[in-house]
Amino acid sequence: MRSKAPIVILAALGLALATGAVQAADSPWLVRARVTQLSPADKSDPVGGAGAANRLSVEKRIIPELDISYFFSPNLAAELVLTYPQKHEVYLDGKSIGSFKHLPPTLLAQYHFVPEGQFSPYVGVGVNFTRISGVKLLGGTADLESNSVGLALQAGVDFKIDQKWSINLDLKRVNIGSDVMAGGKKISAVKVDPTLVSVGLGYRF
Repeated sequence: MRSKAPIVILAALGLALATGAVQAADSPWLVRARVTQLSPADKSDPVGGAGAANRLSVEKRIIPELDISYFFSPNLAAELVLTYPQKHEVYLDGKSIGSFKHLPPTLLAQYHFVPEGQFSPYVGVGVNFTRISGVKLLGGTADLESNSVGLALQAGVDFKIDQKWSINLDLKRVNIGSDVMAGGKKISAVKVDPTLVSVGLGYRF
C-alpha cells in the first residue's frame, strides 16, 4: 500500500475554503457524467523474486464516472470522482490467471484558470483510495492487498454550451498499487497506476 500527500491535499482544500464563497449569481455545484478509458501502466516486480519484471498486467476497461464538484470560489473547487466496483482480468505473460474488483473514489483540489470563459481549462491534485475485493487469482492460491492510497493528478477543460450545460474533457493519472500474496508471503508487487481519459457532460446547478 502506498500513501502520498494527504496532508498536502487537506491543506489545499483548506486554502480553497479560505478564499471565500462563490459569487452570489453562481451555483457552487457542478455534476458531470463521464465515460472513461482506464489504461493500467502494467508494471510489476519479478514473480517469486526471480526472472523478468512486468510479467503481470491488468485489463484495460471503459468505465462510467460520476463527478461532483463544489466551487469555493470561481477559481477553486473540490471534485469527488465516483464509480461502482470495477472487475478486471489479471494476466501473467499474456494468459489470464484470474480477476479482482476495485472501487477507486478520488478527491481532488482544482484550480480553474478562466472560469467565466466558454473554454475553461483546469488542473487538479488529490488523493485516491482504492478498495480491492473479490480477488480470484491462480485458483484462489494468490491474493492482493486490500487497500491502496496514492496521489492523483488531473488536467481538463470544460466547453460551455450555455450557463448550465458543458462538455468536459479530462485526463487523470492515479497511483494504485498492491502486493501479490501467496501462502502468506509476498511474491510480487503490481503498479496499476492507470491513466484515465474521459469525455462527459456537465450540469451547473
